[in-house]
Order: sequence, then C-alpha cells, then structure tokens
Amino acid sequence: MTEMVTVLIIDDSSFQRTIIRKTLTEAGYPCIEADNGRSGLEMIEQSKPGIIIVDLLMPDIDGIEFLTILQKRGISIPIIVLTSDIQDATRKRCIELGASRFLNKPLRREELIPAIRQLLNSGV
Repeated sequence: MTEMVTVLIIDDSSFQRTIIRKTLTEAGYPCIEADNGRSGLEMIEQSKPGIIIVDLLMPDIDGIEFLTILQKRGISIPIIVLTSDIQDATRKRCIELGASRFLNKPLRREELIPAIRQLLNSGV
C-alpha cells in the first residue's frame, strides 16, 4: 500500500476545494488548501505536500504562473491541473512547465483517485 501523502488543493472556488477535499479525504488522503497560487506557494514551503492539484484560472497568481514559479525554483512535486480549458496549446504549455496530469472540470471522483494513485505509484 502506498503511503498516504498530503495533497495541496489550490483553487479560488471554495465550492471546488470542498468537493475535491471531500473526495480525497474519503479515500484517505490528508488535504491542505489554498485559495490562490500565492498562498499555494506559501503552503508548499510550510507543509511539503506530496501532490498538488491546481486550477488554471485564478486571480493573483494563476495556474500557469504557479507552474512557472515552481519550475524556476526547481520544485518537482507531481501536479494535477484541474481545468475547464481543453485547448491543446494550454495543455502543452502546462506539460512543459511540469504538470503531470490533466483533469477536466467538473471533477469526477472516478478520475481523480486513480490519477493520484498512478502518480504516487509511478514516482513522477
């Protein structure tokens, strides 16, 4: 059994964070939350999460800028981008910046939990 790692959820929608947190905690994953990229960066420093789920469209620091900052800092934590943007160019840019997976909104439990398990098992 894979050790349960803490998941950092970064989304400006408290509704989305609640849905994601509920889904993850029911599966046994401890969660921490941030409502934008800036506070997400602070949470990484404080809490050292094992996986990050980040929304792309947020005020202050959006998902792309968040990924860019992580890459510049050399921080390599598996990242799942949660978005309603399905453009290939957006996906390509996120992958270039270190995103491990993409999940479309609205979130589906049957996609999220397997994606997390896959990332943990692959050591990405």
